[in-house]
Amino acid sequence: MNSFISTKNIRTSSKFGLTTLAVAILSTLALVSDTAQAAPLPMPAMSGPLQTPSPFQFDAGPLGKLDITGVMSGMGVWQDNPVPGDRFTRADISNGQIFIQKTHGLIQFFLQAGAYNMPALGTPFLSTGNTTSDYYGALPQAYLKIAPTKNFSVLIGKLPTLIGAEYTFTFENMNIERGLLWNQENAVERGVQFNYSAGPLSASLQWSDGFYSNRYNWLSGSLSYTINSANTVSFVGMGNAGQTGYSSLATPVYLNNSDIYNLIYTYSSGPWMIQPYLQYTQVTANPAIGVGRGTGTRGAALLASYSLTPHVTLAARAEYIASTGNATDGAVNLLGYGIGSKAWSITVTPTYQDHDFFARAEFSYVQASSYTQGDVFGPQGNNPTQARALVETGFLF
Repeated sequence: MNSFISTKNIRTSSKFGLTTLAVAILSTLALVSDTAQAAPLPMPAMSGPLQTPSPFQFDAGPLGKLDITGVMSGMGVWQDNPVPGDRFTRADISNGQIFIQKTHGLIQFFLQAGAYNMPALGTPFLSTGNTTSDYYGALPQAYLKIAPTKNFSVLIGKLPTLIGAEYTFTFENMNIERGLLWNQENAVERGVQFNYSAGPLSASLQWSDGFYSNRYNWLSGSLSYTINSANTVSFVGMGNAGQTGYSSLATPVYLNNSDIYNLIYTYSSGPWMIQPYLQYTQVTANPAIGVGRGTGTRGAALLASYSLTPHVTLAARAEYIASTGNATDGAVNLLGYGIGSKAWSITVTPTYQDHDFFARAEFSYVQASSYTQGDVFGPQGNNPTQARALVETGFLF
């Protein structure tokens, strides 16, 4: 995802009517559904603690039976040391989305439609309207799936990234906000993906436009090994095979010319889920895009959650990330806090869910070091810390 959102890109919140549209569509489809309750679906992917309910199912004629789920939620935010253009407090829709999919047969598909926000540690907030319009639009993920066998499939369209241990949208993860390592990763890409599994091994290979650049020169791959029912280890890598000078809010030019690697371990058993991972990124020297010297980041994170009761879960995340180079050697600013800067964070998120309803709170703290004056937090960009408190509540259906 985008590593640093310039305050120039923070704009006045726009009105967004997709929430009303999502409710209307869902209500209409529910009337024609056969109300059969199927098992929870694999998409959208969710690491917990939130759990999606069984989908609505309806007969779509020649398309066969389709499944529908959705999420409606809002959030409130308080933060100290906002940067110019940001605010101490705000409230907004965090999700107003529906998911329509076909999960059987040779030809399958997944459609995700609606409004969303993607709050991330250490970066300014954007309104939900601006986030939706400036990143991936009102159809952030949509792909066709061709599945000739249960072990092999091909996906074509707007796909979720293979990289990283955190998903894109707030309801999919242990924490409301995404983390510092996620800020170096992409989230949605357009392209084609091949999936294959054999016993405990599963692999994916993807050709795409990387950081949503519409220039198809990125190659991604993942390999996972399931040790047993509780333990999995994964290696993921991706990189730009060419050069891309194009830049937008969703396509930061330095990150869109990088290589990214993750080593991820997942333990999930009983009330526990524990997920440490390592991340390595590197942007090679390229004067054509303003990179005088190769620059990279090295990061580590630990995510964990524990179910206190069937309805209450406590999640936490700790991270550290450092960038290479200095202000005099031609390196570039990858973290947003200055060339050669470092940062660590801690996030705690208690969650309550009862059937469709959920509510959760979050406290996060970011500390930057080796930063450049003017590039961190506060009205003058000179404060190295930022604390936030968030609440999010809504319904999964």
